[in-house]
Amino acid sequence: MALRNTQRLIRSFGPVSRLGHLNAISGGADPSVGANGLGALVISCSEKLPFSIPGGSSSLIASRRLSTSILTPNAGEAEFPSDLLSKKKVIVPEREIGLKQDLFIPVTNFMNQDKGMMVLAGDVFDVPIRKDIIHRVVIWQLAKRQQGTHSTKTVSEVSGTGRKPWQQKGTGRARHGTLRGPQFRGGATMHGPKPRSHAIKLNKKVRRLGLKIALSARAAEGKLLVFDDLEVSTHKTKEIANYVKQMEDTKKVLLVDGGPINEKLKLATQNLHYVNVLPSIGLNVYSILLHDTLIMSRDAVNRIVERMHTPINR
Repeated sequence: MALRNTQRLIRSFGPVSRLGHLNAISGGADPSVGANGLGALVISCSEKLPFSIPGGSSSLIASRRLSTSILTPNAGEAEFPSDLLSKKKVIVPEREIGLKQDLFIPVTNFMNQDKGMMVLAGDVFDVPIRKDIIHRVVIWQLAKRQQGTHSTKTVSEVSGTGRKPWQQKGTGRARHGTLRGPQFRGGATMHGPKPRSHAIKLNKKVRRLGLKIALSARAAEGKLLVFDDLEVSTHKTKEIANYVKQMEDTKKVLLVDGGPINEKLKLATQNLHYVNVLPSIGLNVYSILLHDTLIMSRDAVNRIVERMHTPINR
């Protein structure tokens, strides 16, 4: 292995004579080379090499251990050799989503002031993304919010006489017993809708998981912002509108506060169709999906995490 590494080093840097004079080392000392800006290069050998280095000193053959340290541009006075630099672009790997790791996120406010950092629970804001769970929760939510007040009238409910319109036989017309039947104008509706609930059953674990996935998706996209509070200085719409304009790639914003919504915030956002406000108790999957940016206060985050960690009552 030492022989192979030494041969590879010679092919990369050329003969030893180009590197300048290398002092012999004794023990474990690592002297550096000062020529050609390669002061960080250290060569030593712990076993005898069975070959001679072309153009170099014969003192390198005996009892030296091969090792190389990191080359830096400031290692010597000469210019750093460009052929030693890597031509490949260094790509920093992105964070892997769904590992349930705690996230650190900066805290700010509407004035873009630094309010410190906050830790987001990984089991709430960093769960694996599952579109099937999101689909099931959205279908459940849309079905449950239907009023179900549709209603049609049956024969007994339609207004009209109950007498027989004409005799059974002898007229040549079809026989009928009432004019309130579905075949007559203004008559009844057969098999029509009646008031009912459209809600479907969905387990609480699935509903809770859907909210976690929606929050994790916004956090992974960088569209989750945490504010120290949602206090505004005035009830005017201008402050909120200017803040949203400064945000990049933002079309709709959802503001989530911990407790009851501040009256100033209500007045400041009620004329903006792209800004909506919710308390933490009303945060749901469908509302998160309708808005591309989610802004939560510290109190709202704490309440959501507490709600997600509360055991499910069976």
